Amino acid sequence: MLVRKKINNILGTAVGLAAVSAIIVAIVVHQVFALAIPLALIVTAISTPTDATAFDSVIEGRTIQSGIRKSLKLESLFNDATGIILLQAAFLWLQTGQVAFGKNVLLFLFSAGGGIILGGILSLIVMAFRQFLVRSSVNVISSQTLIYLLTPFCIYFIAEEVGVSGIIAVVTAGLIHNSETTRSRFSSPRQMHLGLQLVNFSNSVLNSFVFVVLGLSLERIIFEQRRSIGISLRWLAIGVLVYVLLLIVRFIYGRFFISDRTNRSALLFALGGVHGTVTLAMTFSVLSNGVSRSLFNEIVLIETVVIILSMLIPTIVFKVILPLDADTLNKTTQLKILRNEMVIVGVQHVETMTLSNKVREIVIYDLRDQVQKNTLKAFFNQWCSVTTDKSTLTSIQSVEQRRALMQAFDEERNFLYDLAKNHMVNSEYIYDLFSEILLSESLVLDPQNQVI
Repeated sequence: MLVRKKINNILGTAVGLAAVSAIIVAIVVHQVFALAIPLALIVTAISTPTDATAFDSVIEGRTIQSGIRKSLKLESLFNDATGIILLQAAFLWLQTGQVAFGKNVLLFLFSAGGGIILGGILSLIVMAFRQFLVRSSVNVISSQTLIYLLTPFCIYFIAEEVGVSGIIAVVTAGLIHNSETTRSRFSSPRQMHLGLQLVNFSNSVLNSFVFVVLGLSLERIIFEQRRSIGISLRWLAIGVLVYVLLLIVRFIYGRFFISDRTNRSALLFALGGVHGTVTLAMTFSVLSNGVSRSLFNEIVLIETVVIILSMLIPTIVFKVILPLDADTLNKTTQLKILRNEMVIVGVQHVETMTLSNKVREIVIYDLRDQVQKNTLKAFFNQWCSVTTDKSTLTSIQSVEQRRALMQAFDEERNFLYDLAKNHMVNSEYIYDLFSEILLSESLVLDPQNQVI
């Protein structure tokens, strides 16, 4: 829905802005450093894609207008394809010596449009198959999870084999999957929860992995070319120029087309174009396209400068010009206070219940673990008791323990509900703690995840 409403904005930032800025910057770099235009276009095409995750990291703790944030998020979803098409055009130009402008425009339209169509078709087929399995008696969570995780990779490789944009195809599939999720999330809750956790984990690992590869590559490049790097700082100058020019072009675009079209909004939009994972991935793809090792090393250094500047400068400027996000800054402290109060309520309720001493001790220990109030000594005492079977509960005591925990969790939820009903606490904090309680309760009740 949001993509459909913002289609003009997306086309303007992800296609128009990306293409125009890459061409302008390439021409200036060519003029200033006498770098061949195809090589200059390779450098600027790689610098075109922006990264939403990197933007979130530099904006952390600050508030920014929702309109600008949405524009930057949508831009980062779709401008990867523009950068890749420009990069392919630059490689073709470098290899053949011909620019073939008309051919490249048609190639872009075919690649982007084909990616949208193919991604939509394939994702609809996979979605129909998944939904059929969910509603059948042969649904298996492990199989569904594998399908869920492998779908974007399969769609990407199929699209690339066909000759259209794999990234656009995967983005299209992701949009369809998101709308699917909102209407089928309760059909198999365990499967949905596991899938979401795996996706979040994979995103974190893969994003970090690319930067690890960059670090290893930089170490190799610096070691191999430690003499020439220090003598010639052309790579540093090109990187700085590319970033500054991109910033200027983005500012001009923001001044005429973004949010309220003020200088402030334009500056925020310009600085919000942070580069990260996709830029690095495109950088490492250069070596497989016939570029020499020495030129590849120089491109890596240039793009590293662009990435570092795009993350460092906004981090500094945003801390100066943007107001603090008080809710985010206070969230950790507030959650800690609320969690303590919540657990106190749960423990007090358990102490009023008629329980055996052994069960009461174990239940209170479990509740205090919600706020990490148990000492290391207490943990080892409990661990030794379980390991040596000294405190093995009878079947009746196990049921008693489970019911005591359930009642304690109920009291904790009631406490939070009263706070929310009386508007005493930010609802987001209540939802966070509610989620923790529900997850804890699932470890008690869920037969497939039960640990007691």
